[in-house]
Amino acid sequence: MLCCGQETLVLTPLSFTLLRQLSDGDFHSGEDLAAKVGLTRARVSQLLRQAETAGLTLERVRGLGYRLKAAPDFLDAAVVRAVLTQLGTIVAKPGAPAPKLQVPIEEDLGIYGSERSVFDRTPPALQVEVSDQIDSTSSELLRRAPRRDIHGAVLAAEWQTAGRGRRGRSWTAVAGGSLTFSIGWRFEQGAGFLAGLSLAVGVAVARALEKEGYDGVELKWPNDLVFRHHKVGGILIEVNGDALGPSTVVVGVGINVRMPREVRREIAQPVTDLQTVAGRGSKPVDRNRLLARLVAELASMLAAYAEHGFAPIAAEWQQRHAYQGKPVKLVLPDGGAVKGTVAGVDASGALVLADGPRRSRFLTGELSLRRA
Repeated sequence: MLCCGQETLVLTPLSFTLLRQLSDGDFHSGEDLAAKVGLTRARVSQLLRQAETAGLTLERVRGLGYRLKAAPDFLDAAVVRAVLTQLGTIVAKPGAPAPKLQVPIEEDLGIYGSERSVFDRTPPALQVEVSDQIDSTSSELLRRAPRRDIHGAVLAAEWQTAGRGRRGRSWTAVAGGSLTFSIGWRFEQGAGFLAGLSLAVGVAVARALEKEGYDGVELKWPNDLVFRHHKVGGILIEVNGDALGPSTVVVGVGINVRMPREVRREIAQPVTDLQTVAGRGSKPVDRNRLLARLVAELASMLAAYAEHGFAPIAAEWQQRHAYQGKPVKLVLPDGGAVKGTVAGVDASGALVLADGPRRSRFLTGELSLRRA
């Protein structure tokens, strides 16, 4: 699960190899586990302790061994691809080489001029990849960008060792309890055109959650997802490129799926998860299906944004804003504060605050929103 805090633990790929062995419903002795994963008994014991620290519950029976009491639904790229195909999204074949970087040359620019696209705007076939452990899905896509095209590249991870949120905040995770992924996209336009992108992504995520039955999740300017004013997820947009374009964008999304109460108590802000949103007695969240739905909605939104920008969905964003029409306080990075009533957002995604007849605009990425 994701929530702002401090990371105290790292689960390695070996940890997940071991956890998959323990998730088949059978008991496994320490000797068998050590033999299957090629480790010593001492190392297996250490990994099991780490798994418990990461929020998983092990069942121990003398003479039988260990098993996971409630095994997480591990992310599976093949399952995600299959669901995406069912949803009508074009998916690249596993192992297909990444497309070469598409860079307009001077001759193209001279022939077509600045008013005509020199990029192919056809939605890409999505390349879906799942990693057990990585520093950050967004950081990895950004590292790949200089040498290959990440347009339509989707990277999800079970565990991030350096996951981050807005303004450099870190994330705290519980094994199998979150959904963290990033998607790369290419835009002809520059940073100014992309100012409202995080808000558009929020709308796409909210739509996806609704389609999967998670009603009541609202947006909080500029990039949080909340349920009854408790944070359930967040969005991070990172842009590389020229001021006037083109731009390569990496969209990072984190969703809390299942969060133990003891973890919530350690977080310095109100947080919740999708299992709570679904309500008591609801079936467990299917993370693979949810990931596919989120990716499908995001790909559709990113393609539409490339054509039309934020303006066509500004009204929908305002309808989904948890603080629309309410008195608020904006805390500025320098510690100053501005009070007013949320009047909405403009066509670029800037927050508009009303103080009597006066209207003030605030740009995304610089402010923290608090209820007055």
